[in-house]
Amino acid sequence: MNFLAHLYLSPDDEDILLGNFIADAVKGKTFDNYKQGVKNGILLHRKIDKYTDNHPVFKKSSKRLNGKYRKYSGVIVDIFYDHFLAANWHNYSDVKIEEFVSKAYGILIKNILFLPKKSKRILPFMITQNWLVNYANFKGLQRVFNGMSRRTPFNSGMENAVNDLKKDYDLYEKEFSEFFPEIIEFVKDYNDILSTFEV
Repeated sequence: MNFLAHLYLSPDDEDILLGNFIADAVKGKTFDNYKQGVKNGILLHRKIDKYTDNHPVFKKSSKRLNGKYRKYSGVIVDIFYDHFLAANWHNYSDVKIEEFVSKAYGILIKNILFLPKKSKRILPFMITQNWLVNYANFKGLQRVFNGMSRRTPFNSGMENAVNDLKKDYDLYEKEFSEFFPEIIEFVKDYNDILSTFEV
């Protein structure tokens, strides 16, 4: 799952949303620098990633790209799935995507001093180019993959990923539609369990 899905799957709690957003930039002992709500968000992010990486439907989507993109195939599918979430947002939320994203950006900006360096670097580009809303269109996706391709240490070829999405669009959409309700249920169960331990 990429940025949009992680934010969507966060419960209505600013600290958890913040932790879910920064999780990939939090390594080792720096985890202990954050308050409990943010830690819970980081842990939720990691649970989501583990569940996703081991899910047979996600594996099927990734396998289709393995020969061409190798270790980046899962990262590419994460973004494909964010595309389908953005493009079909009305199926998963009563709140308009623009409203949801604006609120999320506001929370992140308010807490920018607490963000790790990597997250601080990304956030201005995310907001000015409106990545989360523009995941819904091919032009926005292309911009994201171009940026990722430039940041890889060797020629990953990720700038070509949109063509692969277009080629097998119906297959990826079907797989996302099968997978996403299951991860929603998984996160709900996880949050229900977590809430029973809160004082």
